[in-house]
Amino acid sequence: MQVTFTFRNTEVGEWIKDYTTKKLAKLDRYIDKPVDVHVILSVEKFRNVAEINVTAKGMNLNGKEEAKEMSQAIDNVIDKIERQIKKHKDKTRKHKDNSSIQEIINEELISAEESLPEENISDESSRLVETRKIVLKPMSIEDALLEIESKQSQFVIYRDFSSEKVSIVYRRDDGNYAMIEANS
Repeated sequence: MQVTFTFRNTEVGEWIKDYTTKKLAKLDRYIDKPVDVHVILSVEKFRNVAEINVTAKGMNLNGKEEAKEMSQAIDNVIDKIERQIKKHKDKTRKHKDNSSIQEIINEELISAEESLPEENISDESSRLVETRKIVLKPMSIEDALLEIESKQSQFVIYRDFSSEKVSIVYRRDDGNYAMIEANS
């Protein structure tokens, strides 16, 4: 951990450097190396202000606190930085946990697919070969018919403008149209 100090309107006290460095040492267990820490200590009238900027791999944390005593301001800002680090670690841990859950689900799907009877695996026409996600547009049935005609597609899935139900309009083999409406 590389620590740099900046003093504003105050004397350079070795005891402040030692005190701050000792308090910052407890952050080492939370942060991966290399770490750059910039400590700014200033005095404004009767307020002692401590500001710490931590730059580490994948994160940039800032904290600023003021108190009547410089040591109290340093303690408060280090506690604030520690909370930020823990919050960041929890976020990355949850993100990694979600990806591992997805891997487990994929493995279960593969094992379930392998355990299917042989007649289902050999029948290629009954397998799901494509999945699409769509955004349902609110429209009327007339708009849906116009969209089928303009795009030369076989069907349109939409949210009905008036009833808010999901509907499907499709072109039948005889050239007419049919509508399926879902109750939600």
